[in-house]
Amino acid sequence: KTGLRPAAAVVVTTVRALKMHGGVALNALRAENVVALEKGFANLQRHLANIRQFGLPAVVSVNRFSADTPREHARLKELCAAEGVKAVIADHWAEGGEGAVELAREVVDLAESGAAKLNFLYPDEMSLLEKLRTIAQRMYGAEDIEAAKPVQDQLAQFQDQGFGNFPVCIAKTQLSFTTDPNAKGAPSGHTVAVREVRLSAGAEFVVAICGDIMTLPGLPRVPAANNIEVDAEGRITGLF
Repeated sequence: KTGLRPAAAVVVTTVRALKMHGGVALNALRAENVVALEKGFANLQRHLANIRQFGLPAVVSVNRFSADTPREHARLKELCAAEGVKAVIADHWAEGGEGAVELAREVVDLAESGAAKLNFLYPDEMSLLEKLRTIAQRMYGAEDIEAAKPVQDQLAQFQDQGFGNFPVCIAKTQLSFTTDPNAKGAPSGHTVAVREVRLSAGAEFVVAICGDIMTLPGLPRVPAANNIEVDAEGRITGLF
């Protein structure tokens, strides 16, 4: 709606995260494990496929950890190359800006290539319920969504009130394509349960709460907390 259009996408990953998606326990992530990396790559592969649906060229930023090994980096680069995407090892945590120069150059090259042909996942006129279903199926690999009658009734009310053309934002765990944070890799065929929907009329989108997740409040430019003070006697002022 702003007219702004992305020219490229940067997909950030780590060797540790991919090994975790490959079934490695937290206390074993520092050990080299190329087999687990290959298995966990399915998760990154799904993310890259999702980016392609939007018509954007992408680069993978591999944020280096000290325990990463050359064999793991080399294999990850091979796997990304097979997807038609370049993987760049980014070391800005240790080296600051110098550690991200190669990544920055790759992003500039992609942005200036003119390869971006932005597609949207759904048209504005699609119903809110179908927008949720589209995201669940095309982004998360789900079989379908599950929405109880009160949720469907609330969505229908939003439609009737003229908010049906709003995009939808799904709030769920960031640890999985499902609503179960323990479901690693790239699961498919699952059901995404929508337990609540909220209208953000000012921001012009509808939020769907899926699974066990807590949302953060939106704050104004100057939040009320800026005016709260506690004096030497412990008296609190500025609450309202």
